Amino acid sequence: MSDINITIKDRDGHIHKVLAPTDMAMNIMEIVRSYELAPEGTIGICGGLAMCASCQCYIHSKHAIPEKGEEEEAMLSEAFNVKENSRLGCQISITKGLEGLYLELAPEEL
Repeated sequence: MSDINITIKDRDGHIHKVLAPTDMAMNIMEIVRSYELAPEGTIGICGGLAMCASCQCYIHSKHAIPEKGEEEEAMLSEAFNVKENSRLGCQISITKGLEGLYLELAPEEL
């Protein structure tokens, strides 16, 4: 198994250092859910289809993350609390290149 280290700031401001597997085709949203870093039913509501923005996060580190696709751009254009560094966690696959990634979960949309 090949794991990478990711640091995630949750919606309450707590910092979590987690291990994320690169060999299981997971994404950031799934990592957040697997570590229960957000209350159940508040993240990944659409199941990772870039249709709800509940997994929006702010990327604080300087990692080479693939460009946003059309679906992600469209969803972020309609989301709340969007910043320049906003991404949908469901659209960021866990790869070795994300070693040391630091991100923050965006506030829950109400």
